[in-house]
Amino acid sequence: MELAVYNIDGNKTSKTVDLNDSIFGIEPNDHAIYLDVKQYMANKRQGTHATKQRNEVKGSTRKLRRQKGTGAARIGDIKSPVLRGGGNAFGKKPKDYSFKINKKVKKLARKSALTYKVKDNNVLVLEDFTFESPKTKSYMEILERFNMLDKKSLLVIPGNDRNIFLSSRNIPKARVALASDINTYEILDAQHLVFFESSIKEVENLLLK
Repeated sequence: MELAVYNIDGNKTSKTVDLNDSIFGIEPNDHAIYLDVKQYMANKRQGTHATKQRNEVKGSTRKLRRQKGTGAARIGDIKSPVLRGGGNAFGKKPKDYSFKINKKVKKLARKSALTYKVKDNNVLVLEDFTFESPKTKSYMEILERFNMLDKKSLLVIPGNDRNIFLSSRNIPKARVALASDINTYEILDAQHLVFFESSIKEVENLLLK
């Protein structure tokens, strides 16, 4: 599939890029996408939640009243979970939520996500550019020319470009990612996927290994 290449002025150039069908034109696998996104979200969880159980709560272990003869329910010490200020029964403890999925499944998920974006005509290819210095206004003007300023966009660049990263940092819905770092969640989360012309090859080399 061929896509036209645009310049940062919003004009179509005479150049085109040929997208590899084995990456941008496969039969999408929704289950692979589900697993990859689930892993991404799980890995972001800190898992630092913690509550005190009855053996960790400060208080006396004295039995509050005798077992029988009071006409009330039996009760233990003041740290019982049924009492106010007592320990938590089956409370949460620190936990690692991360889990592993196979590399082939992760690649299939990214290919499926890219295919969906191409099918929905939400992929734009730009000529490579850079800024002489970080300039948020310049990056906003580029987004505005393509009607993306108020929409979530992900710009995929081939290598680290500090000025582009800093220029996009203060724009709420704009993200920039390296071609080697893109993941399924970010691809699907973006309403518009924008590639540098040279980053297409980087993504294809990454996903064809």
